Amino acid sequence: MSLQNRSSKTRQRTILLVIIMVLIVTIVAVLAAVLLANGTKETSMQLLQWKGRGTTKNLQEVILGRCYNYITTVNPELRDKDCQNIWETMQKAFIYKNPCNITTEDYQPLLDLASHPIPCNKSLFWSKTSDLVHRYTKTNHHFLTLEDTLLGYMADGVSWCGNPSSPGINYESCPKWSECESNPSSVYWKMASKMFAEAACGVVQVMLNGSIEAGAFRSNSIFGSVEIFNLDPDKVSTVQIWLMQNIGGPASESCTGRSITRLKSILEERNLRVSCEDNYRPVQLLQCASDPDHADCRLCTNNVQ
Repeated sequence: MSLQNRSSKTRQRTILLVIIMVLIVTIVAVLAAVLLANGTKETSMQLLQWKGRGTTKNLQEVILGRCYNYITTVNPELRDKDCQNIWETMQKAFIYKNPCNITTEDYQPLLDLASHPIPCNKSLFWSKTSDLVHRYTKTNHHFLTLEDTLLGYMADGVSWCGNPSSPGINYESCPKWSECESNPSSVYWKMASKMFAEAACGVVQVMLNGSIEAGAFRSNSIFGSVEIFNLDPDKVSTVQIWLMQNIGGPASESCTGRSITRLKSILEERNLRVSCEDNYRPVQLLQCASDPDHADCRLCTNNVQ
């Protein structure tokens, strides 16, 4: 065999070996990329675990639907509000974020978009009377609770939170208020409550539960820790307390009770005038509509006559 032929075959073998090596390296690289992608996908799908219920299903549709309903039927004066922008701004406040690290700065753009004036003498605050107070505002449109504003209406009964990894929203669980203070719902409602209190003017009302053994006024409630300290004495003339007891009791506290006395003291120290009425009659009549034959309701009827 000539030297030229041997050299040619050597080159061919070398080229073949190079091609095989390139193929092997390519295959290894592809396999590594696939494994890395799968690993990243599995990691990205890991959700933080919490004790509260997860984000409400179809959250976007729920928020948008409520927003459009509010500005078209509940309060048409707000028809110029941009619901799509409101939703997108709300989503940016929590998506892909650790739900225990939410700040007031996250929500401020949303509050700026969705806030609106509250007429004087219409603000109605509440604590531990959720069902009763909202039944009352549905029958008496002279008063507004936070949940009757756009911010409250959109988020009432809804839960939501983000997750640092994909898909950015946790539909399985969200932090309870007790797990971390700076969770999406807690920060949202505290900010909305603060804004609602700051907007109050004239005579304002608060409905409290006189059938709670621990006391009608609780300093750690949203009303006791946020709202009363954001009422403006220059705008609010009087705070009227409606202390409602359940039909049939127990009558755990009256307007002269310990926690109500403490509440009066706090408000008076802030230069706010205070009045209190046990079982405010229009609300008690609403309670009696659910149990008209109860002895308390017969007495209530006799008082009206």
